[in-house]
Amino acid sequence: MAVVGFDFGTTNSLASVVIGTDVINFLDNEQPIPSVVSFEGGKVEVGRKAHDKLTSAGLGIQGSTVRSPKTLLGREEQVIDGVRRDPVQMVEHVLDHVRRFVLQTKAGKGLKMDRVVATIPVNMEGHRRALLRQAFRQAGMSVVQFVHEPLAALYGYLRMSEGTPDLIRRYDGKLLLVFDWGGGTLDLTLCRVLNGLLVQIANDGTEEVGGDFFDEELRNEVEKRSRALNSLGDDVDVLPEARKRLLHECEKAKIRLSDRSTWNVYVDPYYQSEDQTDLQVNLSRDDLQDIVGHLVKKGVARIERLLEREGYSTASVELCLATGGMVNMPMVKNRLDELFGPGRVHISKRSASAIAEGAAWVAHDQARLHLAKNVELGLARNSYVPLLQAGVEMPLEREHRRERFDLYCVDPSDGHGKFSLVSPHRPGPRVLANDQRRPLCNLLLKVDAKARPFQERLELEVSVDENLVLTATAWSLNQKGRAVAEVHDLEFALATPGAKSSWLNSDLLGNDSDSAGHEPGDLSMRSNIAARKDDSLVPGEVLYRFKPFYFRVEQNPPKIQVEERLYYEPCCLCGRASNDPDCRCASVPASRHSGTTRPSA
Repeated sequence: MAVVGFDFGTTNSLASVVIGTDVINFLDNEQPIPSVVSFEGGKVEVGRKAHDKLTSAGLGIQGSTVRSPKTLLGREEQVIDGVRRDPVQMVEHVLDHVRRFVLQTKAGKGLKMDRVVATIPVNMEGHRRALLRQAFRQAGMSVVQFVHEPLAALYGYLRMSEGTPDLIRRYDGKLLLVFDWGGGTLDLTLCRVLNGLLVQIANDGTEEVGGDFFDEELRNEVEKRSRALNSLGDDVDVLPEARKRLLHECEKAKIRLSDRSTWNVYVDPYYQSEDQTDLQVNLSRDDLQDIVGHLVKKGVARIERLLEREGYSTASVELCLATGGMVNMPMVKNRLDELFGPGRVHISKRSASAIAEGAAWVAHDQARLHLAKNVELGLARNSYVPLLQAGVEMPLEREHRRERFDLYCVDPSDGHGKFSLVSPHRPGPRVLANDQRRPLCNLLLKVDAKARPFQERLELEVSVDENLVLTATAWSLNQKGRAVAEVHDLEFALATPGAKSSWLNSDLLGNDSDSAGHEPGDLSMRSNIAARKDDSLVPGEVLYRFKPFYFRVEQNPPKIQVEERLYYEPCCLCGRASNDPDCRCASVPASRHSGTTRPSA
């Protein structure tokens, strides 16, 4: 049976499936199904009926109605209409409603719809993914694979274009940006096409500039202008349910002003006033820009920040694929054209269904996610060992991938083993030693502070689960210490049908010489972990306590260890610290007490 693509969006949800060579979207009156559930009077209503009860554009709980229960995943039970309700069950109601809707359509009657490829925002945390998977299971569907929403949109765009192989060859080695701006979130994915693989370079996402914020600001400004036009003070009340109707009219105005120069917002009755009951405000495109222009500027700034963070310019981007309802606004289109040029911006004509269609094609092609970048462990002396190599297939439902490593602590002096997991800026398995690394997580493990270097054995296990979450667990065998950390913001790659079979044999080095720098707030931790016994990895002052003979001149010890040992050792003549300005002993003949030569002044 066909696996269905499922876009459980913040504000709307849609299921799609590929039958033969055609993709079928299960729309409700040509529109996706609102991700809204209502519990008014103990009666559960979902979708369009629940959406009609909304009085505000904000997400979350509004009286007895919940807009986008997905945003509540991970929180405790919520009291709604006097009843404590589990957010997972709220999500289940929406998913089950979409499933039942699909199965009652003519095209969906032959489907079982028990297996789906589900899309998720790029910044969705691991525990929320697990709860979303649970909600799908409770609704009678198993999630075969999660896929980031922008990556799904890009896959669908390439698969549904005429001459897909030629298009993939055209973009081979090029940088592509997917700009997905919907009602609840703005998601960005920077990708590169490499040998038929769609490889994520970097991701970014925010819930601060979703289309719902536009609707809210537009509604407030329209009412403000209406009161000013009719000289109505704040003491004139609004009729019950009237603001809900105004909200819907403002949503309509935002859409209509995409292809018209003006639109009349009209709600009657609106005010509880004998002299003036209706609300009527004429809006132009310029008015719309004045009201919500700061939100557009804030959203587009995320693009510039992402490119700057990764060391690219707008000129490096060959294609900007814009999806989501917000990209139809003229001011958004204009800003994208200004950044990339009209020839490199593609506004998806199927923006409402692009993500679900992409997920459906991923399901149809049985396209597997691969890890786009190595996951590495930082070792002593600034070297790295791969824990998971780029190209490894990501687990499907009920699968795990585990790797275990035996390690040593080269300097247990402070009683902690310091594990630093990093990911190179460069995608693919071939990574240069001096490539910039991005910190993924740090683990601090309790070890025996009195142990000699390499004496206490350490173990590290890294695993990736069905939710694409990496878990790192470290143990110290003597102290029985344990440390755990999770990483959910990994980058992935999807293989198109024409991709070469072996990632590991491909030359996947990027073409740009730019290298991303550290972000403000990045924590760099000096690792004291080693994968082999090698005295040159031990700090000089530590090694001297256990092997003083190592520093004899005839042993030719490494210069850096000699300098470390001398820096931390008090002067053998005056007893002062090595950096004490009152110590002038470096001008006297070399000391013979330690068997090493003091540096000359």
